[in-house]
Amino acid sequence: TGANVNEIKKALIELAPDEMKQNPVLAGDLFGEGDWVVCVVPIDLAAPKGRLILPQVQVIREILDCDAIAVTVKEREIEETLSNMNRKPALVITDSQVVLTVAGDVPEDIPLTTFSTLFARFKGDLPSLVKGAEAIDTLEDGDIVLMGEACSHHDLADDIGRVKIPRWLTQYTGKNLRFETYSGHDFPEDLEKYKLVIHCGACMLNRTEMLRRVTECNRRNVPITNYGVAISKVQGVLERIIEPFHL
Repeated sequence: TGANVNEIKKALIELAPDEMKQNPVLAGDLFGEGDWVVCVVPIDLAAPKGRLILPQVQVIREILDCDAIAVTVKEREIEETLSNMNRKPALVITDSQVVLTVAGDVPEDIPLTTFSTLFARFKGDLPSLVKGAEAIDTLEDGDIVLMGEACSHHDLADDIGRVKIPRWLTQYTGKNLRFETYSGHDFPEDLEKYKLVIHCGACMLNRTEMLRRVTECNRRNVPITNYGVAISKVQGVLERIIEPFHL
């Protein structure tokens, strides 16, 4: 009859888990008004022509919304940029693919994290995704790793999810691993066959959908992490990257 529709909607919202009703924070709690924030954005084959990817755009917009100063550079320019600044930036945020290089160029007393780690918190559950990365150390020959992509795109010569991360993971573990990729809204039902799920930053999913995937993996006792956290883990810089969040 259409009666009491608004009351039904309110009841459904009240039944939702608390973590799905919270207003997530992207980066604004990591710096203050007037602070300098340096964003390191590589321009390579993976960079879309003529624009930045959504996580980079959203972070830069949040810096501006917080009345802070966004300085955007490529990875080759970070050392010179820092040396020319008259005060230390409150934070450096880098693309995960160049995190090892940037970590070497940014002094230890300057907080450093990655866009993907920010999105692990913004779209999901950062502590859970960091804990999931520990499973990388337990992988054995023949284990299957699920690479989850929220968007679908044409394969690139050095694709982050299909080429780079599998290569880095194989080099780090020294094991003969198998990788399966699911793109877009596809997410497998038979999660139990995977020893680890490595998900993208989920910029094309809403927070509820990403939390559902995390919850589903946790319910099946399948460790889940995301691209940036996994990359920082195998590059040996994870502790530094998550330090700003005081986990």
